[in-house]
Amino acid sequence: MERPSHDEYFMSMAELVSQRSTCVRRRVGAVIVKDKHILSTGYNGSPKGTSHCEDLGCIREQMHIPSGTRHELCRGVHAEQNAVAQAAYFGVSVKDATLYTTTFPCSMCTKILINSGIIEVVYKTGYADDLSKELLSETKIKVRGFPEETK
Repeated sequence: MERPSHDEYFMSMAELVSQRSTCVRRRVGAVIVKDKHILSTGYNGSPKGTSHCEDLGCIREQMHIPSGTRHELCRGVHAEQNAVAQAAYFGVSVKDATLYTTTFPCSMCTKILINSGIIEVVYKTGYADDLSKELLSETKIKVRGFPEETK
């Protein structure tokens, strides 16, 4: 059995984390890593102690809101947001860390990642959010697809 690369290992962890998602539209997982150690994880779902979309239904679906738009009309917290929030909750800095995510971050998550000090984003699948790509292009954050040919 061949040993996985660090990218393969951390992306498979993000995929595992995504299985905890309570979103009915898209399961996303995120893992924040620094110096080859996991600092935090997150998946998309409703805030702690609130009802889940899988129980109530999806507001965005009910309103026919297309993917990549009107992010504020969702009761869920995105995986990337949850990973940064969990790190903060436990007093763990994510400055100079890498984020592995199963889906390219939206513009809301991107703004949080920029301000939290993340220096690299590794994503598995794309996402239709031009503002996110524009914001990232204005920073020094390294962005790459996984595997490399998914760019």
